[in-house]
Amino acid sequence: GELSVAFMYVLERLGPEERAAFLLRQVFDYDYPEIAAQLGKTEASCRQMVHRASERVQQARTRFEVPQAVHHQLLQRFMKAAQSGDRHAIEALLSEDAQLIGDGGGIVPSFPKPLVGPFRITNLYWAVFRRLGAQVVYRMALINGEPGLLRYVGGRIESAQAFVTDGERIVAIYAVRNPDKLAGIPAMLPL
Repeated sequence: GELSVAFMYVLERLGPEERAAFLLRQVFDYDYPEIAAQLGKTEASCRQMVHRASERVQQARTRFEVPQAVHHQLLQRFMKAAQSGDRHAIEALLSEDAQLIGDGGGIVPSFPKPLVGPFRITNLYWAVFRRLGAQVVYRMALINGEPGLLRYVGGRIESAQAFVTDGERIVAIYAVRNPDKLAGIPAMLPL
């Protein structure tokens, strides 16, 4: 099945070995001797890593599994704020530990490190608004089966943005700007 955006966000919080052990076990259904061989670890330590990772994923799921209607409403408010360049409204919708994670895929300039904190993320959206004004149009869309936003600049797709929310505020934004990955998305703004 598709990995939800929230699930991916949680996985990124795990250490690389913990994440590998967890994915091999839960997603690819490897048994422990196979995982141990893959990671060059003992079976016991692999069991422990999977156990720890599973607990963290469970905790996070309870935080991030939000009714779709609530998620949708938050995004609509965010879209309106971004569209009108309303700094205060944008910032108020972001959690204290909010992150913006960009993926330009090496083709389009992106930001190598996540932007952390409401202030920096707000500045980015505001800068786009200031620079491009009415050329920027946001649309709600399903991304990976979950509500997200598409950003069009001058009528052409510029990025697809998936969101992790905790029901009250936005915790993470994944901005995909790689043209190849945007293949399933209308390249021109539907009129």
